[in-house]
Amino acid sequence: MSGSSDSSMASDICSQIQSVFSSSSSSSSSPSPLDVLLRELSAAAASSSKIFVHGVGREGLMLRGLCMRLCHLGLPAHAVGDVTAPPIASSDLLLSSAGPGGFSTVDAIAGVAKSAGARVVLLTAHPGAGRGASSVADAVVHLPARTMADGEEEEELEEAVRLPMGSLYEGAMFVLFEMVVLKLAELLGQSPAQMRSRHTNLE
Repeated sequence: MSGSSDSSMASDICSQIQSVFSSSSSSSSSPSPLDVLLRELSAAAASSSKIFVHGVGREGLMLRGLCMRLCHLGLPAHAVGDVTAPPIASSDLLLSSAGPGGFSTVDAIAGVAKSAGARVVLLTAHPGAGRGASSVADAVVHLPARTMADGEEEEELEEAVRLPMGSLYEGAMFVLFEMVVLKLAELLGQSPAQMRSRHTNLE
């Protein structure tokens, strides 16, 4: 890796992220991550439901970035834990992430949302985990990327650059969310100018 140029390293990383979506599209047994998220978010938008996002660590940061763009699209989106987040209700949607299949905090938040009657959607690399958030989720978004829980010693990659500690899953989340925003903007008839008009001016 020390001899790699910047562009070569970037290309290797992008190729690894692209392979996640190639793996996802090759599975005919389940809808693509993009299709599931578009269906859930467009349904929430059509019913004027509040949208909540929650994840831990870098997964949470990716979801907060999506939350920001959903607000730019004019949707009532909130990050769990923010002091301005309202209570979740039966008409609302929780979008959560647990790459390894579950985290204690994500599982607990999903359980609270489910008990309030809200719809729960889980983004994960391990949909068969069958515990916590995945056991209560109404829909699962399968993003087949390596997470930190998969272990560094397994499945040696051929790429020159090996992303550490679950970064492949989180990088795939970023790309997936950008695709979601582009498609949602089309579905909702939101122009780039309209989205920019909702960006904060308190910077």
